[in-house]
Amino acid sequence: MNRLLTASIAWLMAVSLMAQSFSFDGADKTATRINPTDTYDAARGYGYDMTRLAPVADGKPFFFSVGVPDGNYRVTINLGNKKRAGNTTVRAESRRLMAENIVTMRGETKTVTFVVNKRNTIISGNDRVKIKDRERTKLNWDDKLTIEIGGEAPACSSIKIEPANGVTTLWLCGNSTVVDQDYEPWASWGQMLPRWMDDSVAVANYAESGETAASFMAAGRLKKILSLAKQGDYLFVEFGHNDQKQKTPGSGAYYNFATNLKQFIDEARAKGMTPIFVTPTQRRTFDSAGHITESHGDYPDAMRWVAMREGVKMIEVHDMTRTFYETLGTEGSKRAFVHYPANTFPGQFAALADNTHFNPYGAYEIAKMVLQGIRDLDLPIASHIKPEFTGFDPAKPDPVEQFKWHNSPFFEALKPDGN
Repeated sequence: MNRLLTASIAWLMAVSLMAQSFSFDGADKTATRINPTDTYDAARGYGYDMTRLAPVADGKPFFFSVGVPDGNYRVTINLGNKKRAGNTTVRAESRRLMAENIVTMRGETKTVTFVVNKRNTIISGNDRVKIKDRERTKLNWDDKLTIEIGGEAPACSSIKIEPANGVTTLWLCGNSTVVDQDYEPWASWGQMLPRWMDDSVAVANYAESGETAASFMAAGRLKKILSLAKQGDYLFVEFGHNDQKQKTPGSGAYYNFATNLKQFIDEARAKGMTPIFVTPTQRRTFDSAGHITESHGDYPDAMRWVAMREGVKMIEVHDMTRTFYETLGTEGSKRAFVHYPANTFPGQFAALADNTHFNPYGAYEIAKMVLQGIRDLDLPIASHIKPEFTGFDPAKPDPVEQFKWHNSPFFEALKPDGN
């Protein structure tokens, strides 16, 4: 057996038996001490991910990766620094928000705990999820669990990672309005949801830009979910944006779209999961009177029809986003979408004006709509929403001026697939 394989097996055995703790300031003598030169390599199984950001420097953002098998992992992070104050935001994998704007005084430590779902493309044997070329650099689809320590003044003293067996998993199926967007200024509601769930719940976001209900299944994304899901989990399903553009024989809201939705229901229930429908987010399309025009045709109604016929509970994000955009107004609603003049971000030489895809503020507010929907449906997982969520009314959104978001280090001008 070669040395690399031996090291990898040893690591997998270790992570399955005990927690792995890493110290960044040496305060925890029982943890593995991490030095600035400890870059990630597969043989060692952990380290700073220099492919994402280099060099490592105190007070600057960093990415730390640990090689682990597919599954859910409880991550406990001690935030703070012995010598300086901090303000830290924590993200995981492909920019999933886990904790935000955690302020620590000099010498103070605050602990945050959350669950991260990690996956790769392997289903079984030679069967793989057929990811797109643009997904090949996504942290969601590799063999590492990656933590991003960022914010205004990042301060992290230690990270502990351990298997989180038995937690409830929310599996998200959808398109670019749901997906974990890797780069600023793009964002979707699925990547904001983990911030609000306690460490008894994992959010596994399998959504991808440009997907329809049919292409999602054809790529093996649902098959991969079914290979990992367990009884008591949830399958959240939001499609419609891209499905409505299909012109092939048999296409249509009440034909192949409804049939595909039925397959999601049947597969989920056969696995012991609870399917939940999420109606598609509205596009920013206003009429002259300042009202949102219905741009999805029969697709939201088809989803409602299937849900009623099959007894599936549903979260009406379609209606809530209409209220949200109309409350912000024709011009004000641009502040929830990727609308930015040229040179807002480094390397952005042309204006961005997208009326489908959200910026972090818009995604954050829509995630709150989903949380409110979970409460309104009285789902058991509602008890695992963090207490700082006090409810959400789309007619009374959070003021955009009070939204505090510290950008991740990477920007991309290319818009997501789909519209």
